[in-house]
Amino acid sequence: MTYKNILLNKGFLYKSIIPVFLFVSCHVKSQRTLTVGGTNWIVAVPSITEAGSNYSGTYESANNQVLLNASIPLLLGNGKVTVRYEPDPSWDINLILYAKRTGNGTTACIACTITGGTSYVIIPLTDVELFRIQATLALASYTNIPVQLQLSGVSVTIPARTYNSRIIFTIGAL
Repeated sequence: MTYKNILLNKGFLYKSIIPVFLFVSCHVKSQRTLTVGGTNWIVAVPSITEAGSNYSGTYESANNQVLLNASIPLLLGNGKVTVRYEPDPSWDINLILYAKRTGNGTTACIACTITGGTSYVIIPLTDVELFRIQATLALASYTNIPVQLQLSGVSVTIPARTYNSRIIFTIGAL
């Protein structure tokens, strides 16, 4: 979930806090599992102190804001991790969410691979591939695959209110 609070303080001084709450889920599909963990993302947008100024517009979370645990239990199996968002009715379409994989996490599988997702992908309303996992000779089990989030489009032109959205990660066959 993404919350955006723009608070009006003292005339033209704006402050914004954007916490992102992760949707924790366990999705089982053809014996593939994915669990989502991490901490809530709180973006402190600096105050605007001068008329005519705008926010930087783009904010990034920690490199390991979201931690994914994925298992592909079949020999020669594969899995595609996807991401999408469900907006709150008040979500502003100018606010764009992104995700990228910033590492491989930990695995004991020597012949397994994890590919893709190292560049930001726009998180749409429908599932989009973030990365793939391939199990070659054994169970592919990865823990703590780090994912970074980005929010863009923050501007003084967006009405002051709370915005939220749920980010959903799933795993399925290729």
